[in-house]
Amino acid sequence: MTAVDALRGTVMVLMAFDHASYAFNAGRFVRDSAANWVPKTEVPTVQFLLRAITHFGAPTFVFLAGLVLAISIARRREMIESERGIDEFLLKRGILILLLDPLWMSIGYGTSLLFQVMYAIGASFCCMVGLRRLDDRILLPIGLAILLLDEVFAGLALWAGGGRPGFLGALLITGGPVFNKAFVLYPLLPWLAFMILGWVCGRYMLKSKGASPVGFFLKAGLGAWIVFVVVRGINGYGNMALLRDDFSFFQWLHVSKYPPSISFAALAMGTMFMLLAVYWIWYQKRSLSTADPLLVFGRAPLFFYMIHVHLLVAGAHILGMYKTAGLAETFVATLVLLMILYPSCRWYGHIKLTGSRRILRYL
Repeated sequence: MTAVDALRGTVMVLMAFDHASYAFNAGRFVRDSAANWVPKTEVPTVQFLLRAITHFGAPTFVFLAGLVLAISIARRREMIESERGIDEFLLKRGILILLLDPLWMSIGYGTSLLFQVMYAIGASFCCMVGLRRLDDRILLPIGLAILLLDEVFAGLALWAGGGRPGFLGALLITGGPVFNKAFVLYPLLPWLAFMILGWVCGRYMLKSKGASPVGFFLKAGLGAWIVFVVVRGINGYGNMALLRDDFSFFQWLHVSKYPPSISFAALAMGTMFMLLAVYWIWYQKRSLSTADPLLVFGRAPLFFYMIHVHLLVAGAHILGMYKTAGLAETFVATLVLLMILYPSCRWYGHIKLTGSRRILRYL
């Protein structure tokens, strides 16, 4: 699990930069869907590449949440915890995480009510109460089918709503406004697919009984990248209507995150599996250190997430740089944030391991 923690830590660092860019960067590139992209628009090279690098963070975060969930539930069963007790824990934790976005994270962003990745993860946890009982041979096709057909679902939702997805369509399929001053960025259905795939991967690792998963990670990563090249190359279905304008490198990477397209999912998942393989090999060949920043951040992901946006936005306002600064200031803000959160996350990780789990187990 060290490689998993390291990868989660990597996601935290990239997410910190992306949200520092939200708070400080006046030139931030956020044309990640067909709805806000005008074909043939000039792409700002550096801004685009930095945004593209952070793209694999959200699907990796959700996928790893499913993977870790499968392993933690297996451990609970070993401790002879009842299925009803597991269901209650999953449901309570899911609702708590779901509510973090509208009730807490929206305050940090200082905007309308937002339903983002915490909404997607929390609602997916609630769905896993029932889905976890299905055989992996059923769940895997379900997860893949959701990703493969989400563009069809999105089209149907827009058609049924006369060009707008409507309340349920926005919550479940496409994202978008759901009511006055409330906006969904991470609709449940496509992001549930990432959690289902993570769950199946975690179950596969449990069944392998300690055998190295590096070979599996490499094959899965290569397969996902091939899917990306094929789908992006055909430049039709699977891109959620965000098509390439030409054959340039930037246009290949300009994929739809809102909502996630097949090309986006394949590129992100391929990168994730390759990094998992690298981290697995790397951490097997070195002595572990509790001071490793990636492990420190990766073992306190929710704690990190809950406070980092608030610190960044508050800092930007205090310094008079809110959405008016450049990339240099964004990088400095990211570094300062990580330095501030490092001891806090290390402390939190320690008390979570040694303190009362009744209070902290839901976080």
